[in-house]
Amino acid sequence: MKVFNCVTGDYHTNCYILLDEASGEAAAIDCAVFDSRYEAFFDSLNIKKLKYILLTHGHFDHICGVKPLKDKTGATICIHANDAECLTNSEKSINDHSGYTTQYPVSPDLLVDEGDVLTLGENRIEVLHTPGHTSGCVCYKTDGYIFSGDTLFYLSMGRTDLPTGSTKALFKSLERLGKTEGEYTVFPGHGEYTDLTFEKKNNRYLRAR
Repeated sequence: MKVFNCVTGDYHTNCYILLDEASGEAAAIDCAVFDSRYEAFFDSLNIKKLKYILLTHGHFDHICGVKPLKDKTGATICIHANDAECLTNSEKSINDHSGYTTQYPVSPDLLVDEGDVLTLGENRIEVLHTPGHTSGCVCYKTDGYIFSGDTLFYLSMGRTDLPTGSTKALFKSLERLGKTEGEYTVFPGHGEYTDLTFEKKNNRYLRAR
């Protein structure tokens, strides 16, 4: 499995492509803006089949490019039920208050929740429900990788002062991630990637009780 990243939009959102080279199947993790730069990035990967659009949560800076990416590829849009309305309601996604870009409504194809498993070729992608930044935040865990959205950042965590955010819930989610065994590279929604072992030792939020 290989990971590619295109940083897009005014909020510098990390928009990842997870590619299974053996099967040619891929998943897009979040899609902030579907502009010419992102489309060129996507086309350069020569993906045989974009199987999923995996959304870590429903905020505008992670979903405004989903509709055109869906139109281009036919991929299955996956999001947690608690954030699903954000895809069709720009008030819920907070885009109405951002002046970010046009949000085109699109319906989810698959509502994912804790313990669900998706596949790319022979690889498994496990869904972890990690509320706190929003009530519908999820992380996607696969062999050696965790895509943490706005739950866990390099030496930091997501904000909790927006609708459906909860500091108490986020600390529980971070505690849960802190108990995850094994070596994982962590790919967050913004900023540089990190690794879980480093965060366990150095991230004061991840270590908090």
